[in-house]
Amino acid sequence: MSILEMKVPSPGESITEVEIATWLVKDGDYVEKDQPIAEVDSDKATLELPAEESGTITLKAEEGEVVEVGQVVCLIDTSASKPEGSAPVQAEVKAEPVKVEASKVEVKPVVTSYATGTPSPAAKKILDEKGIDAAQVSGSGKDGRITKEDAETASVPAMGSLSSTNGSRSSSTTKLSVLRRKIAARLVSVKNETAMLTTFNEVDMSEIFRIRKQYKEEFSQKHGVGLGFMSFFTKAVTRALQMYPDVNASIDGDYKINYNFCDISIAVSGPKGLMVPVLRNAEDMTFRAVEANIKSLAEKVRDGKITVDEMTGGTFTVTNGGTFGSMMSTPIINPPQSAILGMHNILQRPMAIDGQVVIRPMMYVAMSYDHRIIDGKESVGFLVAVKEAIDNPVEFLMNGDERKALEL
Repeated sequence: MSILEMKVPSPGESITEVEIATWLVKDGDYVEKDQPIAEVDSDKATLELPAEESGTITLKAEEGEVVEVGQVVCLIDTSASKPEGSAPVQAEVKAEPVKVEASKVEVKPVVTSYATGTPSPAAKKILDEKGIDAAQVSGSGKDGRITKEDAETASVPAMGSLSSTNGSRSSSTTKLSVLRRKIAARLVSVKNETAMLTTFNEVDMSEIFRIRKQYKEEFSQKHGVGLGFMSFFTKAVTRALQMYPDVNASIDGDYKINYNFCDISIAVSGPKGLMVPVLRNAEDMTFRAVEANIKSLAEKVRDGKITVDEMTGGTFTVTNGGTFGSMMSTPIINPPQSAILGMHNILQRPMAIDGQVVIRPMMYVAMSYDHRIIDGKESVGFLVAVKEAIDNPVEFLMNGDERKALEL
């Protein structure tokens, strides 16, 4: 017999423990090499644990158990042979139905009349004084009439008790995953440890709508990806970051670190929560490259295949709450970054353009920033730079040539 001890591999630097989120196999199952056998949650991502060899598995950790990196979580008997065919099907046993003779219970018919549920004059006075609806009291008098004694013993229902009798009052308790607990702790620390402020503006999406309508089919056919809003905003952000370098910085103790590259974290909603994969050196990417990389990273997030390395090291974050219908919000900084841009939904609104009221597709944008290193002048200037690039992308993002910028 040859037994392989499977230990928890390190998901990334600084991670010392993980939680067994789900076992994908049962104790005693035969597993193939590289077959996913478990999902483990770290404080940064959910990762699949593949079998290191083929054989029969013995589980050594429970679902929900927190284990240290390097700890043995299962054993694989590599000398075990693969079962031939499928597991034998147990013969179906048809149990004879048990006939139960219902006992004969004599039920007296309930007599109803005009008096049913009607309080006597004395009972009505008492109920009115107590503020109790007669419909909530069962009458014990003849034909169901509510007597004085019924009214005297009736009590005022507790707050919410009237509705609680008509619906479910069940609840459930589940333990937060390591990832969700870490996110919660990080969000609280941001509020407590940064001087976070938010500035707002609005952008006119008319030109982006026109460009997408004109070129989206040709762009998709040539590059294999759609032409979305995120490439325009990513390009606008990287341009603004180069104009206002303090927005592309972070604090380390008493020091400020300025980055000469733009690693843009893109917030993506996944089955385990919000993830922020990173576009490395986004300032050098074309529209096609941005769209292709966002599509690839988003698919990894939704399939649970994103790695820790792909989510660390961002210098600025872009999040789009508009996909869920948000009109306005104050996005929270993703530490150790110092700023984040929030996109929102697009609404047709009347705008005053050159003295005329016209209908334009408008979006509110919000930038939250750490006031310890970013002053109001830089934050407002940054957001204005984003606005002018979105309002006029051909001039500020495409150098006056739409087709060349889109590589068509």
